[in-house]
Amino acid sequence: MNYYELLFTTITTEDYQQDLLIGALGEIGFDTFEEVDLGFKAYIPVDDFNQQLLDETLSAYREMFTFSYDITLIPQKNWNEVWESNFEPIQISDQIFVRATFHEPKPEFPYEIVIDPKMAFGTGHHQTTAMMMGLMLENDLAGKKVLDMGCGTGILAILAAKLGAADLTAIDYDVICYESTIENSAFNNTANIKVLCGSKEVIPNEQYDIILANINRNILLDQMSRYAEVLKPGGEIYFSGFYESPDLDIITEEARKYNLKYIIHKKDKEWVAAKFVL
Repeated sequence: MNYYELLFTTITTEDYQQDLLIGALGEIGFDTFEEVDLGFKAYIPVDDFNQQLLDETLSAYREMFTFSYDITLIPQKNWNEVWESNFEPIQISDQIFVRATFHEPKPEFPYEIVIDPKMAFGTGHHQTTAMMMGLMLENDLAGKKVLDMGCGTGILAILAAKLGAADLTAIDYDVICYESTIENSAFNNTANIKVLCGSKEVIPNEQYDIILANINRNILLDQMSRYAEVLKPGGEIYFSGFYESPDLDIITEEARKYNLKYIIHKKDKEWVAAKFVL
């Protein structure tokens, strides 16, 4: 699969302004983002790129702050080179060390996760993934049955397995993500992760203790009723991929329809990860 890389140069007065633009791009098909010194890079499959839709989306932000962008075609064969040149190891809460296959291990960390990202989203670098991992560290996953929706690289399912989850299902509609999760599960010796390719329609008719859903607001709203159907009474859902305002209120209002109770949320810049209980 070929990708377009859009390199955005931004001049903002507030950090959240750039995040708002990134969120808007995520709504129109951009699936991977990388912050750089003067802005950020956004990636989208060539077949999903729509110039008119991009222009319409960007127009809403041109009065908010100044930005420009350049487009580069990234052939599939070069994608791993792009990631290897930009992917640095990360640490989360002095507990988790996330590295690629080409980095040296750090056995002093309680939880080490090896990720070969390829074209899949979710390396822990983005605030939403890091906050989800933080929520997971603060809660008990031992022996639990876990569903990871929009699994990307499989990083959250892999962490859940390392935290003691007994039974895991990871789902993503993107074939690259599906294959990446299988590969990364093998890297991390987490054989108890069942990986499925699809969306809400492939969620097994089973009951889960915990659901992880780091996607985006619109997909979460669309899929929430299905989540509620497969969540055990007293079960927990961790949502991320949206902003504190106005998204958290919108998510919370929709959750109430299915007796999902808001418990707590984390915030990093304008991004949010929130815990709900049935």
